[in-house]
Amino acid sequence: MFVFPRIKDPRLASLDTLSGEDIPLHLLFRLHGYIIQVVFLYERSGNYLWHGALRLKANMDRSFAPFKLLDYGHHAGAYDRPELVLTVLDGLDVQVPRNISRFLSEQQHARFLECRYRDARNFLQLYPDDSSLAAVDFRRKVKSLLHLAARTLARLDIPFWLSSGTCLGWFRQCSIISYSRDVDIGIFIVDFRTDILAAFRDAGLSLKHKFGKVEDSLELSFLSEDVKLDIFFFYENKDIVWNGGTQAKSGRKFKYVFPRFSLCWAELLELKVRVPCETLDYVTANYGASWSVPMRSWDWKTSPSNVQENGVWLLSEWAEVIQVY
Repeated sequence: MFVFPRIKDPRLASLDTLSGEDIPLHLLFRLHGYIIQVVFLYERSGNYLWHGALRLKANMDRSFAPFKLLDYGHHAGAYDRPELVLTVLDGLDVQVPRNISRFLSEQQHARFLECRYRDARNFLQLYPDDSSLAAVDFRRKVKSLLHLAARTLARLDIPFWLSSGTCLGWFRQCSIISYSRDVDIGIFIVDFRTDILAAFRDAGLSLKHKFGKVEDSLELSFLSEDVKLDIFFFYENKDIVWNGGTQAKSGRKFKYVFPRFSLCWAELLELKVRVPCETLDYVTANYGASWSVPMRSWDWKTSPSNVQENGVWLLSEWAEVIQVY
């Protein structure tokens, strides 16, 4: 006996079409009281592997297997493509990941969020995307920059996620916001490495500014062509997390407060990237209840819903905490 859940293939979903052919997700076999779960992994456009969640239909037998105890299927998952090696198991030739421990560790943090294509299409019907040559060129540059940042941080083993306007673009319209003019990512300060500056310089990016310090409100900004990569470092404090901001001309400090969140995988511009799992809470904290309405006029010191004044840097610290290039 087996259960054979199927869904519409999300790889065929886009802003133009929301349906695809049915694909199998899981096979469950039961024999002598044992359950064997077969998970189908599909290649996605970001060159990673994906599996869907195990969602039972109303007429399926809930007693067939202890579904809550299964290792796979509580949610969709995404994995780096592992290198496989041939081995023998109980007399059978099988392939296993060369680095089994890495693959198993990925499984613990593999939860994947699909882009909300239906909502994005509704949004773009109300607010059509900019199709000008400048906007198309900007999206091309953002894609290149985001891929470069991901490769650079992967070599340093530094996890990051989409933040601020880049996160909003993914959540709201399954794309980037063409008038944002930059790429925003977040990194927990505990993952900071001193060689991150050299790594981005070696990757061909120039440092535009460095604000704050590791202990407080660190922010890095790099430039690729005419597109800026802003890296915000996040600090944990009890039930909140926050990142800082600095006004260069006055030394004023700001902080942007978010509820705690976990990280999930998603796909943007053919790249597997992390986003806050609690994306709606994250976006609402930053942009307020009207996050679904575009705002072309934005002041980073006053517009965010979660911005707070956070003092002023001492003049004696300016040389360290306010570096503009």
